[in-house]
Amino acid sequence: MADLVLCEPTELYNILNQVTKLSRLTEPNYLCLLDVRSKQEYDESHVITARRVKKKANEYLIPESVDLECVKYCVVYDNNTSFLEILKHDDDDDSSDESRQGPVLGAAIQCGKALTHLTRHPIRILKGGYERFSAMYHFFRTQKIIWMPQELDAFQPYPVEIMPGKIYLGNFRQACDPKIQKDLKIKAHVNVSMETGPFFVGDADKLLHIQIEDSLEANLSPFLRHLCHFIEIHLELGSVILVFSTLGISRSCAAVLAYLMHQNEQTLKRSWAYVKKCKNNMRPNQGLVTQLLEWEKIVLGDVVTDILEPLY
Repeated sequence: MADLVLCEPTELYNILNQVTKLSRLTEPNYLCLLDVRSKQEYDESHVITARRVKKKANEYLIPESVDLECVKYCVVYDNNTSFLEILKHDDDDDSSDESRQGPVLGAAIQCGKALTHLTRHPIRILKGGYERFSAMYHFFRTQKIIWMPQELDAFQPYPVEIMPGKIYLGNFRQACDPKIQKDLKIKAHVNVSMETGPFFVGDADKLLHIQIEDSLEANLSPFLRHLCHFIEIHLELGSVILVFSTLGISRSCAAVLAYLMHQNEQTLKRSWAYVKKCKNNMRPNQGLVTQLLEWEKIVLGDVVTDILEPLY
């Protein structure tokens, strides 16, 4: 039997934006996103790819096509559930039946509890529900109910979120997309590639262009202090930053790892685990990993991460 866990909006956003060669939403056993709000609310708008769960005789009816035993992520949401249990407190002078009911569960939790025996994976309850998620990511609202395979194939993921509303990690295509810049309110770029993007060209205050090749010989180390300073300045200004490279898998991930190690004074291993959770296909090449170990020595005064332990 699975557990119920709260899922932050950022986590669902990143789940929706994972890729291999195509969006992972194309994989039938990747994500089951369930909406337990009313039909009217669902029809007005819902999170992309979400399916509505109907209720009959006080029982939730899971769509027949869903096999939760095989699904990696199951996320359930209602309007605004923010806790796994909501307690009703009795008033001193109120002895009505309603006031003595004790724990009152949101619709998402009721549905989630009914699903726990169908899978070994945790059932995720979206924290803050649709209201919070749609306020943070309005561009992922839709009225579309049926998604054809070719439509999922064509779905263009957004950059993943490293620090909510502050730092995003993506690829060159995403960095060139004006809609993504607008939706995420991007105000600065860190470009770790040989390509030149269309935004902030010639504006050294808003663009840090680290021109290194995607190779084992690429030397990122000389740029790391400037990189961290550039990001820190923009965070202080309240700017949203996109860090990217050609594919968004190696060089840009190494840059983000270096910043997190510096900012949080933490090991490469801990930073790696965090970024890996945000972006499943991250894979800095071995040359960059060696440089990050040297950076760890600079940040912490010693090499702590054991390179013999597999990071991937």
